[in-house]
Amino acid sequence: MKFKTVMVIKAIVCLGFGPLLLFVPGWLLNLLGTTFCPGAALTAREYGAGLIGNLLLTWLARNAEESPARRAIIWNLFIYDAIALVATLIILLSGGLNFLGWGIVAVYLFFTIFFGLLLFPKTKTA
Repeated sequence: MKFKTVMVIKAIVCLGFGPLLLFVPGWLLNLLGTTFCPGAALTAREYGAGLIGNLLLTWLARNAEESPARRAIIWNLFIYDAIALVATLIILLSGGLNFLGWGIVAVYLFFTIFFGLLLFPKTKTA
């Protein structure tokens, strides 16, 4: 998958979840089967702000040419999604989310794989 395609998909996902977490975190957290309290609202809203930051990064950088800056963006998003994948799996397997949590795991796995593939492109043989 091309860099631009992965960046646009990531931007769309962030557009879908960022505003929900920022403005109506209780609704989304309840849908995922987790407890909503003031502490959870703070964390969810901060995460929503982070997703909006990711949205801006992925959308504005989607046309970046091969460069050290583009490589840094790919590394950042690869590490971000890999850590989030592990964290979400831990929460899910400990009973902190309902079955919809598997969808979040799938999204993070998708981005971890594809940003990883962008980091380590297949070398062409002669």
